[in-house]
Amino acid sequence: MFLRIARIVGLCATLALSACASVSGLKDPLEQAPTITPSSPTSLNLENLPPPPHKLDIAVYAFPDLTGKNEPNANIAVFSRAVTQGGADFAVDALQRAGHGRWFTVDERIGLNSLLQERQLVRATRSEFEGDDARPLPPMRFAGLLLEGGIIAFDGNVVTGGVGANFLGIGGNVQYQQDTVTVGMRVVSVQTGEILTSVTTTKTVYSVGLDANVYKFVSIDQLLQSETGFTRTEPTQLAVRQAIDLGIYATVMQGVQRRLWNFADVEGGRALVDDFLSREKVTSFPVMSDASRQVKPPS
Repeated sequence: MFLRIARIVGLCATLALSACASVSGLKDPLEQAPTITPSSPTSLNLENLPPPPHKLDIAVYAFPDLTGKNEPNANIAVFSRAVTQGGADFAVDALQRAGHGRWFTVDERIGLNSLLQERQLVRATRSEFEGDDARPLPPMRFAGLLLEGGIIAFDGNVVTGGVGANFLGIGGNVQYQQDTVTVGMRVVSVQTGEILTSVTTTKTVYSVGLDANVYKFVSIDQLLQSETGFTRTEPTQLAVRQAIDLGIYATVMQGVQRRLWNFADVEGGRALVDDFLSREKVTSFPVMSDASRQVKPPS
């Protein structure tokens, strides 16, 4: 009997350790090296977008956390934010990766004050050493489009639950929790101030915990007690990144259907838009028949 229970305990421990190893992908978590953030299926679609006839100049000033939510905790007050505060960096990264960098020219605006101060320093230094012959700096690029929006909602504990069972002192249980992150973004024309596209995306965040335990008398005066388990929580910042990636992808599709811009391969682009609308179950966007509204590169 003792050997049988020991085998069960060993099997539970092995399963838990194997699950932890498969989650981390490493034998020793303490020796984990930094890695490039892995791509999501949405990111792969975004990067594989066919190119447009010409790149679009776009700027991102901010992409803030508009939820006002702190990290949820049932026991103590936590003042850490529930979602990342680096939404603008994720938005810039997604724009840069669209179509392998062939869709957007992203102009620096997040660190605009630092950029202007550095340009002023260059001009002052050149003027001091070169006098009237100082070389002027080339003009900065200006964007025809602005990307606005932010992380607009975080709903914690949308779904919670669990299941467990015990038999003769041997058992286990599984608990799970579901949160949701919502991102909203819009593209605005710099020349007219008109909102050209508006997209809202939602990503679900899952947390799962698994526990196994043994509580058994192996003899009259000997008690065997053993516990093992692991918990996996999907990183919230990766959920935000995937929601932003999908938002940029949907923005491109919406702009194509509204005739604001197009793919270089018009027929292939139309098929891609139709596939997106049917796959995401999105209703058709209003079409702008005025050809003068089509976004062109800044002159």
